[in-house]
Amino acid sequence: MEAAYRQYVLEGERAGSRFALGVPRRVPQGRAGLHQGGRAGSSLEFKEHRDYQAGDDMRHIDWNAYARSDLLAVKVFHEEINPHLDLVLDGSRSMALADSAKARAVLGLAAFFASAGSNAGFSHRLWLARSGCDAVLGGSDRPGMWEDIDLTHTGNPADAMRHRPPAWRPRGFRLLISDLLWVGEPLEVLGPCADRATSVVVVQVLAEADIHPPRSGNVRLLDVESGEARDLRIDGTSLRKYSAALERHQQNWHNACRQVGAVFTSVIAEEIVRTWRLDDLVAAEILGVQ
Repeated sequence: MEAAYRQYVLEGERAGSRFALGVPRRVPQGRAGLHQGGRAGSSLEFKEHRDYQAGDDMRHIDWNAYARSDLLAVKVFHEEINPHLDLVLDGSRSMALADSAKARAVLGLAAFFASAGSNAGFSHRLWLARSGCDAVLGGSDRPGMWEDIDLTHTGNPADAMRHRPPAWRPRGFRLLISDLLWVGEPLEVLGPCADRATSVVVVQVLAEADIHPPRSGNVRLLDVESGEARDLRIDGTSLRKYSAALERHQQNWHNACRQVGAVFTSVIAEEIVRTWRLDDLVAAEILGVQ
């Protein structure tokens, strides 16, 4: 891994040491583990009764209560979860946009969340989305020991997940870090991410240049992934169209995340590396301050 990338990772690891990853609030039923979830589940600790609803497991009906009251009620239990974080990092060239803090932000955030997860007792594994989703060498160790990370691929995470998806840990916490700047249906990525997951978080990282392109004049745009160049005349109309398109794209991701129960947040690279503040995720109890 490049020396600069190593420094970005170490910076994020230090920032994340002040936080702890929150135990997911949306926990599917399954094998008992180590942490209690906020939702009812399958461990042996009784939580409460509630009225029977069509489709409830008949084994959970409290027949003694039925004999006393002639009303069907089911026993609700706390569930426990095995805390594990699968981190998927977009390895495309757009994540290392020249003259921006994008690479510093995305590598730092990956280390940030791994560190915050460790503080909460989560194991973790880092995946790099390139031609497929590849497990990073040392990616289950502390971030300072990660190896073989590059941001040079010409594809996008959707293609990577179709070709070779991560070996997701069942009932794990899954987090995607990407600029999301590719054409496609968000659910193609979010659907597999959410399958048998306890919680899904999507962190969009944009550079200032992604949000505020040059305001006027003739410019040559270079696609860092395809190498294709295009000459454009930038004026007020084209800027408004660009801003509207970016807003629609982000809204599509918001909507898709809500559909699968995921949390979405967007950050600006140049700002996040100054503050390492993720207020949206703190408010959502995804992160807690140590």
